[in-house]
Amino acid sequence: MDLSVASSSLAKTLLPPFSFSLRPNAPKRLRFSRNSAFFLRKPPSISRQNKLAVVTAIQVSTQSENDDFVLEDVPHLTNYLPDLPAYPNPLMKSQAYSIVKKNFVSPEDVVAQNVVIQKESPRGVHFRRAGPREKIYFEPEEVRACIVTCGGLCPGINTVIREIVCGLNIMYGVQDILGIEGGYKGFYSKNTLMLTPKVVNYIHKRGGTFLRTSRGGHDTHKIVDNIEDRGINQVYIIGGDGTHKGASLIYEEVKRRGLQVAVAGIPKTIDNDIAVIDKSFGFDTAVEEAQRAIDAAHVEVESVENGVGIVKLMGRYSGFIAMYATQASRDVDCCLIPESPFYLEGRGGLFEFIEERLKENGHLVIVVAEGAGQEYVAAEGHAAGKKDASGNKLLLDVGPWLSDKIKNHFTMFRKMTVNMKYIDPTYMIRAIPSNASDNIYCTLLAHGAVHGTMAGYTGFTVGPVNSKHAYIPIARVTERQKTVKLSDRMWARLLASTNQPGFVASDQ
Repeated sequence: MDLSVASSSLAKTLLPPFSFSLRPNAPKRLRFSRNSAFFLRKPPSISRQNKLAVVTAIQVSTQSENDDFVLEDVPHLTNYLPDLPAYPNPLMKSQAYSIVKKNFVSPEDVVAQNVVIQKESPRGVHFRRAGPREKIYFEPEEVRACIVTCGGLCPGINTVIREIVCGLNIMYGVQDILGIEGGYKGFYSKNTLMLTPKVVNYIHKRGGTFLRTSRGGHDTHKIVDNIEDRGINQVYIIGGDGTHKGASLIYEEVKRRGLQVAVAGIPKTIDNDIAVIDKSFGFDTAVEEAQRAIDAAHVEVESVENGVGIVKLMGRYSGFIAMYATQASRDVDCCLIPESPFYLEGRGGLFEFIEERLKENGHLVIVVAEGAGQEYVAAEGHAAGKKDASGNKLLLDVGPWLSDKIKNHFTMFRKMTVNMKYIDPTYMIRAIPSNASDNIYCTLLAHGAVHGTMAGYTGFTVGPVNSKHAYIPIARVTERQKTVKLSDRMWARLLASTNQPGFVASDQ
């Protein structure tokens, strides 16, 4: 079949009339001009073979002067299995969903990445809205799903596991659900656990991960061999950017083998550094728990003369937890994050600021993200450059280093006695159960992933974009890490709250 001809004829039916060129190697983006209608007309009845041409036609670039609508679509099983049958969604008969006015998400529904635009500015990038579809591509009794958790701990993992199991079982009637224990290596270590709503009923009240986790251990061919041997056809992968890179490799290998296996990611990182999505689950819980450590530090330092409290929080490459916890607390005098370089000595430096605050208030609290000041610690001869099993750079411990620097400076050079109080609540924060807000959020993520896989989508992750849940290509959440923008109002609010120096330049 000549796909270029089929794609052209179908596109004339499906899309508004304008010229376009087919680009086989282009990213899966569909562009429309401002005056174009998006999915305006329902397509006529077409064969399964022609549906492949529709998918191929997604990779088009219109030649209109005002190309400004971009749909970043996610893969579908029919991309490479065009004869895959579809079935009515069992939610049609669900008593719970019978009260919903609009049971299913329309194929026309998309979520805009940018909601604040000017009158004549481009409409920009959009993603498919998450949620149940009218047609599904798996018969529930034939589904064998598996769930795996990888990487570090984070509040809410158990809630996600629970809600994937309950969503599959209660909403779709899926009975065969496996838990892969111990991360990616659990696939080929034969570590599995049968999961039912009864088994996972109370796990959301615990911290950690019910399935255990590990870093590294990713072997794409071994994993896909195991998926194929066990007859697994839905894979739910909970993890951060490194884990999602592994999920992308699994999807590509599954596609290469032509397997009817849907691969879905659920983004997890306590640092909130996953791109595109509004925030990652567990973040609200982490900020809330971090305030307990800040409160403790504040009580300690205001109870002694010249008390200096340092609280080290998570934040390898981004300082979101430190920034939000600082603003929520209102007891922090200075917040140090990886995105904002600082210096110790000289005019406008940290030492000068500390001395001024001690003279003014008699105490101060500093919050430092674990990734801040790494260049200073490394410059003093500490080992650097090592990586963990996931490929992440092992960080040097900035907390004790900063405590020693402050104490030595004021004791030896300023002849001042300072009472240092250092608190590192990292593992306490990581290990707690998620709070009410995160529990609800985890439920939405899990159900969104279940709806997406049952509808035949694959190679995607799910998350809120401007408060609306969407299906996002995995490549988009792994291409870069989200960091605090120092030019945004949020950081400006923090500086206004703490009145700390901007550390723009040193007069050393």
